[in-house]
Amino acid sequence: MTPLLRAALEYAAAGVPVLPLHSPTATGCSCRRPDCDRPGKHPRWHRSLLRHGLHDASTRPEVIRQWWTRWPAANLALRTGDRFDVCDVDPPDGVAALRALVRERRITGPVVRTGSGGWHLYLRPTGAGNRTGLLPGVDWRGAGGYVVAPPSRHASGRDYRWIRPPDVPLVDCPPELTELLFPPAPPPRAVTGGADRVRHLDRYASAALAAEASTVAGAVTGTRNTTLYRAAYHLGQLAALDLLDDHDITAVLADAAARSGLGRYETARTIRSGLRTGHRHPRHGLAA
Repeated sequence: MTPLLRAALEYAAAGVPVLPLHSPTATGCSCRRPDCDRPGKHPRWHRSLLRHGLHDASTRPEVIRQWWTRWPAANLALRTGDRFDVCDVDPPDGVAALRALVRERRITGPVVRTGSGGWHLYLRPTGAGNRTGLLPGVDWRGAGGYVVAPPSRHASGRDYRWIRPPDVPLVDCPPELTELLFPPAPPPRAVTGGADRVRHLDRYASAALAAEASTVAGAVTGTRNTTLYRAAYHLGQLAALDLLDDHDITAVLADAAARSGLGRYETARTIRSGLRTGHRHPRHGLAA
């Protein structure tokens, strides 16, 4: 059994969907495209084995054995957004930007040293999608994304390797990064006067609930889960100030998510996660 197949089976046994990627070669990439700008980093395609890219990621040992029997040198990818998200940091700009943002806060979860000399920081899933340029030199891999995983080979000839192993407990995304992934909506124009202010905030909260539900209902495939999480997060910020009720938010967003085509289990999990994070970060400038 090759190290790549063994690793793929171990990741899958831990519940992480895996996917075979092309591999770097002496002349570029096994995809054989002379203009390939991502050697060894993009999914393989086969009309009978792999037809839907990331959506074919699997935890089934028989499927994984079939893939690496056909492509024994295939790099391997882990699907993000299910069991974890990944903060992709490239030195030196990414390291400096992340340190400036989170200051003395340490991110203590699993860490991979990439073949290019960067870092993959594994964190609890946020519900966010993929973001490039989250900070200078910092990308985000979440729902609908994947990362190249050890012991895959980089085009430089270096291997991806674990610095802190995958069994190290995951930690939450630092709140400073969460704010970048889910920037709060601007607060409403202030209204002075006790009763008038209360009525204004009530109207604002009701309008926010309706607007977020409309956005969720209209979300297209590939953005639906991220849109739902963002809506639950924003509304959870209002619930933290007692401007909305979690039960009402859940009922309205679940109905909107069903209209967009999301499944019931995925919807419930995403709403809970978004509300929980929103409660930890109440909307500034709205408290009475």
